[in-house]
Amino acid sequence: MHLESYPEGAVPQAFRHQIHALQNQTWPSDPAPPQDELVHDPALQPLSLILVDDGVVVAALDILRKPLHHAGNTFQTGGLSAVVTRPHLRGRGYGRHLVTAARTAMIDLHLDLGIFTCDRPLQQFYGSAGWQPLPGTVLIGGTADDPFPSDQPGFDKVTLAAFFTPAAREAAPRFHHTRIPLHPGHIDKLW
Repeated sequence: MHLESYPEGAVPQAFRHQIHALQNQTWPSDPAPPQDELVHDPALQPLSLILVDDGVVVAALDILRKPLHHAGNTFQTGGLSAVVTRPHLRGRGYGRHLVTAARTAMIDLHLDLGIFTCDRPLQQFYGSAGWQPLPGTVLIGGTADDPFPSDQPGFDKVTLAAFFTPAAREAAPRFHHTRIPLHPGHIDKLW
């Protein structure tokens, strides 16, 4: 088993088809999106991390990136999106391995911090891979004109983060109990 990394547009077609099938199995949509279609907004510089075993995608995720303006500073920021593991292989540590590798990849990309939301029941899973909850923090996705907050009715989200650079670690307390205008756009409303 090994880890592969590609800009989303360069993911080999065989892997892309497997990833799309896993995503559609995990988050079904009707109709299912075409298997060759890119999922993310290219402006967010999506980077796909794929855990592969003998040509089979075991788990995959995407790192999305953009500058984040918060508390008087601008941070180079990344977030996790579309984290998925083959259903019959869950619980074996593959997803944790991949999510941990994503933290390292964000550091290698010279990001200041990683921040994203997850469903509340997954908080412990992400915590086991080094991501810390931000108490009382809400990410505002969408756009400034069409916001998509993580605390909207029907959502039960938790915001998680990791602070990589000294400037980000110093600013970390200003990320607690606040609403953060992430605004990744209309395609990736909330990563």
